[in-house]
Amino acid sequence: MKLYSGKITMIAAEITGSLVDGGDIETSQSDEVAKDIEAVLREYVRVERQIDEEAKDRLARLGGTYSGFAKVKKTVAKQRGFGIGEDAVTYIVGQLIECFLHSNNVDEIFSDDQTLNVKIRNVLRKHMAVDEEVDKEVRDKIKNLEEGTRTWEVEYEKVRDEVKKKLKLT
Repeated sequence: MKLYSGKITMIAAEITGSLVDGGDIETSQSDEVAKDIEAVLREYVRVERQIDEEAKDRLARLGGTYSGFAKVKKTVAKQRGFGIGEDAVTYIVGQLIECFLHSNNVDEIFSDDQTLNVKIRNVLRKHMAVDEEVDKEVRDKIKNLEEGTRTWEVEYEKVRDEVKKKLKLT
């Protein structure tokens, strides 16, 4: 699961609409609540990039290979108490609920945390699952190459960037 910065505005609007229309929160400033959600999501993307960079630096210092990147990234994220991969949605939902509790833009919260969790989680999963769709499309386009080879890795990155650009995810 990956959160793309190009989808943040859409995700924020959908979460806001879902919670306001469903009577879960009350606000007279829906656009400001959406901006609060965007801020939380943008901060998530920013910190994830920092963790990526730190993981790359650690790999370089240790002389590790790219194949160890995911493990190092997971370690760095765990040290920071940050959710990535499957834990990303849970982490983001927690951050958003906390944001609602402290926001001056949310007048009242009528639903319990579990209800908010389910509604927010559904929207996030829908938009963050696009990563699997991108991966499938890329693999379909480079199926003539042998996976695991350097040529495959280079072509995978190139085609993935093209697909992401086409879908306006970058």
